[in-house]
Amino acid sequence: MFADNDKPGGKPANQFEMERLNRVIKIRLLLVLLLSVTSCNDDSKYAFNYVSPGSKGYSSEKLEALKTHLETSGSSALMIMVDGAVIFDWGATKKKHTIHSIRKAMLNSLYGIAVEQGLIDTSMTLRELDIDDIESCLSENELDARIVDLLKSRSGVYHDAAGVSEDMLRGKPERDAHKPGEHFYYNNWDFNVLGAIIEEATGQSLYELFEDEIAGPLGMHDYKGRYCSVDGESEDVKIPGRDGFYQYEKSKSKYPACHFRMSARDLVLYGQLFLDRGNWNGKQLIPETWIETSTRPCSVYNHERGIFYGMLWYVTDDLFYHTGAGIHMLAVCPDLGMVFVHRVDTEHDFSYRKEDLHKTIELIFAAAGEGPNRVIP
Repeated sequence: MFADNDKPGGKPANQFEMERLNRVIKIRLLLVLLLSVTSCNDDSKYAFNYVSPGSKGYSSEKLEALKTHLETSGSSALMIMVDGAVIFDWGATKKKHTIHSIRKAMLNSLYGIAVEQGLIDTSMTLRELDIDDIESCLSENELDARIVDLLKSRSGVYHDAAGVSEDMLRGKPERDAHKPGEHFYYNNWDFNVLGAIIEEATGQSLYELFEDEIAGPLGMHDYKGRYCSVDGESEDVKIPGRDGFYQYEKSKSKYPACHFRMSARDLVLYGQLFLDRGNWNGKQLIPETWIETSTRPCSVYNHERGIFYGMLWYVTDDLFYHTGAGIHMLAVCPDLGMVFVHRVDTEHDFSYRKEDLHKTIELIFAAAGEGPNRVIP
């Protein structure tokens, strides 16, 4: 028999409890230390390989000229990878900010995966999907648009949409001016509705889906899949510090613009995935056939400069890319084995001209030994 205040070994209960508590504290401290060490050496994050430009046939002297241009033009970051290795890393490449219209290229991979999984049939019409919008509701003509028409930005639906720029509005046709599939118009309504369709098909938020299917497997460093919503019609709209946000403009449409905030180093990994035809460490994340199909020209965007639009990518003879606000850019150049990402911090006061992006692209190709006659998108 033991007294009420004793424990086996003959120690008083309070002394026994103190020793047990000390052991628990030590174990917890050890676990915290181990977790801290693990987080500092997170093997799930992609390990970038840095090499000299000369080892890939690029001119260090011309890249110095590029650096000088970036410093004076108002860029925030530029990253270049060749054959999977970084040859140029300038500016705040770890900083997340809005990628603007490059968000369409993010949608591309998710559609390729969903189609492969049988979750989405791109031949389905808006009528079959029960897609409609606020006043004025979609017409019978517009309801004939298929998912594939939206992917090509040829839906023929010219309903008001969230996140539309003044440039888009200037070229916007009248309602029912064209049948689905017959006319290209770079249309935010199409892109916004594509976000809603894939969320309905997968049962996941767009941002969580991207984390599960793309960011996590690639080992992205900065994208975590955190998101929220904002009222895009508010007089004081502040961009949230998340990885993405839905921009609602409910007087125009019930479908929000789905914005992404990403770093240059995460975006360059995304480009590398497409350069590698969707294969990452031996696993086919995006079907190769989807990448081939979606980066073929579907519509003429700029005939004089040889620029076309595929499915959520701009396409030229030897590269595919997407821009954001005319000054951000993610480009994949298969013939050179190159991916590059250019960023401007448009979430704060900035001064940057579209002409300076063209100069940046020229300097990149000049460093690669490409002649002055190369077509610059």
